Amino acid sequence: MQNIEQKYIDQTHELWPELEWIADATLRMQTTNTWALALQKSVLTPDDLRTIPFTLLAGPDLKVSFMDHKRAVVHIARDAGNKCGEFFRTDLPVNMDILIAGAILADVGKLLEYEMKDGKSVQGMYGKYLRHPFSGVSLAEQCGVPPDVCHIIATHAGEGNMVKRTTEAFIVHHADFMTFEPFKERLK
Repeated sequence: MQNIEQKYIDQTHELWPELEWIADATLRMQTTNTWALALQKSVLTPDDLRTIPFTLLAGPDLKVSFMDHKRAVVHIARDAGNKCGEFFRTDLPVNMDILIAGAILADVGKLLEYEMKDGKSVQGMYGKYLRHPFSGVSLAEQCGVPPDVCHIIATHAGEGNMVKRTTEAFIVHHADFMTFEPFKERLK
């Protein structure tokens, strides 16, 4: 793994208070390090992430920021995972640490996919060749993230429609799309 500067780890903790929801200290550190590595490699700053629209399809009227969307996905996924446990118990077990880590990391690759041009986020050259599920898995693997979390990163978007998703991956996929598709329809 690459050497990650402490300032990026600190920035990650500021962006993601939800990291504390991951009970497993090793997984929490791996998730933190993945985001910190992405910040270190990215041209985007935490302030950019708090202000840029969450999708490149956005017009000037969309005020939902990247971090607003990402944090909403994590909260919705957590709530859905808890309800699965409450209603289905052992018939549909959900590993909450895997679920939360996967939800936090699902779009981490976008930090490499996006660039800033004239104050706006645009798809950069890297993003033209590698979509964020691929770059997200690469970043996560560099930080020792386990395969079941990498699976969520890889399958949360359309690329995942070609493989069998785990329960946790289904939850993150649907939490992500239920908070994207209605906006996409409005942008048409």
